[in-house]
Amino acid sequence: MTYQSRTTGAIESPCVNICVIHPESRLCAGCLRSIEEITGWSAMTPEARRAVMADLPARAPRLSTRRGGRNGRLSRRSEQG
Repeated sequence: MTYQSRTTGAIESPCVNICVIHPESRLCAGCLRSIEEITGWSAMTPEARRAVMADLPARAPRLSTRRGGRNGRLSRRSEQG
């Protein structure tokens, strides 16, 4: 997964506008970056950004399923009666 600007060649942000921080992993559920990486992204060197980008696919398994939201509530109700 590589995000590069067509005009400057600089690595763009991996943000996909799903900004939800997972409570256990402390990673964004959308882009898989930590809060520190998100806030410091514009100040990072291109090398540091590339390193984060290379690590992102390996982070997905760290996001455990939460309680299930609406689907979890519905399934618990059907189990109860």
